[in-house]
Amino acid sequence: MAGGKTVSGRRRLHLGGAVCGLLAACAGLAAAELAAAAVRPEAAPVAAVGGTLVDLAPAAVKEWAVRTFGTADKPLLAAGILLVLAAVAAAAGVLAAHRPRAGAAAAAGVGLLGATAALGRPGASWQDALPSAAGGLAAAAVLYGLVRALRRPGPAGAPPGGARGMDRRGFGRLAAGVLAASAVAGYAGRRLGAHGSAGATASRAALVLPPPAVPAPPVPPGVDPRVPGASRFFTPNREFYRVDTALVVPRVDADAWRLRIHGEGVDRPLELGLRELLQRPLVEGDITLACVSNEVGGPYTGNARWLGVRLADLLREAGVRPPSEGGPADQLVARSVDGMTLGTPVETVMDGREALLAVGMNGEPLPFAHGFPVRMVVPGLYGYVSACKWLRELRLTTFAAYDAYWVRRSWAARAPVKTQSRIDTPRASARLAAGRIAVAGVAWAQHRGISRVQVRVDGGPWQEARLAASGGVDAWRLWSWPWEASPGRHTLRVRAVDGTGAVQTAARAPVLPDGATGLHTVAVDVVPPPGWGGSA
Repeated sequence: MAGGKTVSGRRRLHLGGAVCGLLAACAGLAAAELAAAAVRPEAAPVAAVGGTLVDLAPAAVKEWAVRTFGTADKPLLAAGILLVLAAVAAAAGVLAAHRPRAGAAAAAGVGLLGATAALGRPGASWQDALPSAAGGLAAAAVLYGLVRALRRPGPAGAPPGGARGMDRRGFGRLAAGVLAASAVAGYAGRRLGAHGSAGATASRAALVLPPPAVPAPPVPPGVDPRVPGASRFFTPNREFYRVDTALVVPRVDADAWRLRIHGEGVDRPLELGLRELLQRPLVEGDITLACVSNEVGGPYTGNARWLGVRLADLLREAGVRPPSEGGPADQLVARSVDGMTLGTPVETVMDGREALLAVGMNGEPLPFAHGFPVRMVVPGLYGYVSACKWLRELRLTTFAAYDAYWVRRSWAARAPVKTQSRIDTPRASARLAAGRIAVAGVAWAQHRGISRVQVRVDGGPWQEARLAASGGVDAWRLWSWPWEASPGRHTLRVRAVDGTGAVQTAARAPVLPDGATGLHTVAVDVVPPPGWGGSA
């Protein structure tokens, strides 16, 4: 019996220690959240560790995450970090149940790891280490106090952790108090953090975009056939894809925003605020953006009406000449407020296309998630080499001298958009009634345009699809094809021909290193409708 009581007591001690560790983790995270409100949201432990993991992950892992989880990859990464932290916290609690100082030291060590991750983030300062450090110290102190209470002998000299140790009700009250305090501190941190970004929110709400000096041409009739289930010509802001590495969306105060243009071949360095930028002529353009992570037929493409300043005009104002005119720099490195760097060919942004420093998207200031207050938009290039969000710096250099973020991770330095087409409707594995079916979708080849789209059924001849009116060579083009479908399992394929006459390749290639290729293919089941002439 004595042995059984000892084993039972140890189990209770271990379980109690694990609970103490989890409570301490809650307290530590709450303290870190409170401290991050005084520094910046990106310095919070989960954001700092998550950003570091994203940076360290191989390109193949990143692509798997985007392909598998889509835009939910960031919440799932944060959830995974919290689950690992919970396991570590429980283990530290079990250790502390036997050796309180060692367990508390382990909790503080976790905070030190978070502080190290925060200091390693691009653009970090020493202050970024404070939230994780504060969280680690708070977790250590709470864990030490809880396990001391757990181990305190009960009445009649009962052994620590035994049946007569600190009674369950007393420990429950203590645990509830820790949880309540953590909840209050965490909520206060979130509220203070929101208050800290209130200036950014207010600056966006107050921003009135000037009318464009060069408005976009009117959208021609027939540009959007409105086929049910197919994409629209303009993608609403709330539905526009978002693929980036920011676990916390930067919220930049437009009144404090500054842009610096400098580097090789810059005769007159510029530093501009938003007000100064908006005093320059603004240009509208209907431009489709595409992510290099987009698989054939994937969703990471969208079309919007952008408003901004011509990037080439700003560069020439700074004295920049493209390489074709003898300029020494062939790469324009854009840097965002979160430290992300993207490298764009100087020749491309100065070749006459509507490369913009965009301030507006579909008639309103840029949403925070899409780069407010200023981002780059360059038609004809994948986003990872052209579409820097939350822009703060443009530096002229060479491709030989500097590799931007994604190039250091095995992606190509130069990445023109490839001709692509997609079937939006019918969806893969759809079950359809035989008869006339509308097959429809989009095709894009930014800065070259789309001249033809063709559809093929079950390896048969290519059929010409009906093209919607063109909204310009930089925007995608909608298409449709009426299909007289007979019962059975059928495979639909689509291909596009760009404005130069080049046919979309059928050769399959992965997204790495410079974008996927192949033909989008959709398999559907067609069933006979009632009264189908007796055939089956």
